[in-house]
Amino acid sequence: MMDFVLEAWTSSLIEMSRALWKFGAGRAWQQGEPLKLLFAGYNGTRNTGSDVRVEEMLRQVRRVLGENNVALSVMTFDPARSRGYFSGTRQVQLPMIFPPFLFREARKYDGVIACEGSMFKSKFANALSTMTIGALGIAAAENKLSVGYGGEAGAMDPMLEKMCAHYLRRSLVITRNEESQGILSKLGVPTELGTDTAWTFEPHPAEFGQKALAAAGWDGRTPVLAICPINPFWWPVRPSVAKLIARKCFGAYKESHYSSVYFHNSGPAVDAAYQKYLGSIAGAVKAFRAKHEVFPILVAMERLDARACEALAPLLGGAPVFTSDAHDMYELVSVLRCCSLMVSSRYHAMVTSMPGLVPSAGITMDERIRNLLRERGHEHLLMSVDDSDLEAKLLVVLERLASEADDVRQGIAYSVVRNLKTMARMGVFLERAVHTCYPEFPVRSGVHGWEEYLPPLSPNLQRLLETYDGAAAAAAGN
Repeated sequence: MMDFVLEAWTSSLIEMSRALWKFGAGRAWQQGEPLKLLFAGYNGTRNTGSDVRVEEMLRQVRRVLGENNVALSVMTFDPARSRGYFSGTRQVQLPMIFPPFLFREARKYDGVIACEGSMFKSKFANALSTMTIGALGIAAAENKLSVGYGGEAGAMDPMLEKMCAHYLRRSLVITRNEESQGILSKLGVPTELGTDTAWTFEPHPAEFGQKALAAAGWDGRTPVLAICPINPFWWPVRPSVAKLIARKCFGAYKESHYSSVYFHNSGPAVDAAYQKYLGSIAGAVKAFRAKHEVFPILVAMERLDARACEALAPLLGGAPVFTSDAHDMYELVSVLRCCSLMVSSRYHAMVTSMPGLVPSAGITMDERIRNLLRERGHEHLLMSVDDSDLEAKLLVVLERLASEADDVRQGIAYSVVRNLKTMARMGVFLERAVHTCYPEFPVRSGVHGWEEYLPPLSPNLQRLLETYDGAAAAAAGN
């Protein structure tokens, strides 16, 4: 019921924005002014993947549209947790009860760029997708730039599907895989095929990661096995006034309380599935360590993942835990790239480690890691969080990661190069969308190489391109 209230409330405010715009109320961009763009997403929660995506998105937008031609703002749930990120960008605090904020804030801009990866799906929280649709829908209702950038679509509740189909018909969603493009196209949402935007991210140098690992007990020699667990069974998060009252009056639902009126999925079945997931990972890693000398670490890519890491650590003999709360994105990704092997239930742990050619396998709860491994050609390294024989499967995958590491690295390198080129194409789509919406906006003239549609690349990525770009093209030709 509360999801329905949020969806209906947001829909009514989109309609109100449309009506006010017809009567001349609202901001209209004037030639010569910087284009004011609002980036709508899930930042300020110390979710490393969300923050990395947006950091690179901002850099790309400035490169493509011109730094002096844009004024960029980013939504954040907690400015303290996003402090030091998104240099040169205004941060706007997003309240948990967001519809009035969207109506008040989104109308101040010349366009909205939705920047959350899990953009349109009910798996995590209908509220997050409702917020995204609301921000894009208000921009579209006022004939402004309305773009979803590198997002993903999955299974949606009926009301959410209807909102997508009705309010995003005049938006453009650049998806990060073909599967998402197919879902949105069936709803009549204009799409282009893109990718994630984290590929160009460059963390602190390897020296930082090595020093952090050494401080945690690493001997500087033993291969490091990174494990990135989550609690895959306590989603979706849903608003509940009844649970909030029970929480405040009787202390109930303490463990499942997310924030404000929002609560995780909970109950005995959730707890049992979660314990089996953790036990399976622990059992497989223990068996693998009996044959291979590795230094296991646990990495919490989001603050919420710290609970899973802390629960798993004792089962792995007190493995050190690295959390996004204690380490910013530049630090945490530096640690990941110093690893020799990775098993992850976090999509962006895999994506951000791939430019470092870290062999990785996935234990997935939804389509994101599945799509990534399919694109890499590594579907044999995929498992599901609810596999009945997860422990046995993971042990086999760990052995294959170790024995096929060189081949896996090569597949990863080709994938990084392909995705860099796809990300550059997204810059072309964005430039075209801006010019269509605002013909007087000063887009670049002349012919540009595809690299000029990316943010400036690090020496590491330049080396990957020099080494693998020609080989990848030849392989594609065959």
